[in-house]
Amino acid sequence: MDVRRADERYRGGDPAAGIDSRHAFSFGPHYDPGNLRFGAVLACNEERLAPGAGFDEHPHSHTEIVTWVVEGELTHRDSTGRPTRVGPGDVQRLSAGSGVRHVERNDSDSPLTFVQMWLSPRRPGGDPAYEIVHGIADSTPYAVPEAGAMLHVRRLTPGERTAVPDAPHVYVHVVRGEVRLGGAELGPGDAVRITDARGLAAEAATGAELLLWEMA
Repeated sequence: MDVRRADERYRGGDPAAGIDSRHAFSFGPHYDPGNLRFGAVLACNEERLAPGAGFDEHPHSHTEIVTWVVEGELTHRDSTGRPTRVGPGDVQRLSAGSGVRHVERNDSDSPLTFVQMWLSPRRPGGDPAYEIVHGIADSTPYAVPEAGAMLHVRRLTPGERTAVPDAPHVYVHVVRGEVRLGGAELGPGDAVRITDARGLAAEAATGAELLLWEMA
């Protein structure tokens, strides 16, 4: 188990433009050759956008981009011609394929917080694709077969336990609340990278929400 704390994240974005980004992996101008990826995960970015703020049109390629909204509403538009609004409890995935361009904005009057995770596909290229699942349930994992990965969303009440998938690679991100995992006390923004997970469980000290990536 490799525990990474929220305050270890690289601070990026553009605060003057209302964009606060916190990166768990090597990203943009922050290059760390020892922190390029874990399993299929290339990035786990906590993004906070003030009302009216956002990311102007920009390109992506050869990446599976999965977004989880924590609070607020994300407006998304891409070059496949699909404008959508993504809210809490929704999973959005953009398969960049050989190339796609998109815009992400907070068009509301309230702050927006979301977690965006980038995964490396097993095979590069292909046509871009887009999917959104509204109101994903805890009992329904979200599969990203292109990256050999499965996303588990776990919402826990105080004292509740949940099993960590037994897998070669598991990435755990604490969205909210306090949890205990393998002797570590974890809070919002903390993450754990687990290799060869076997028989582990997370226990909520408070109401909590976790994102767990199960990977080959």
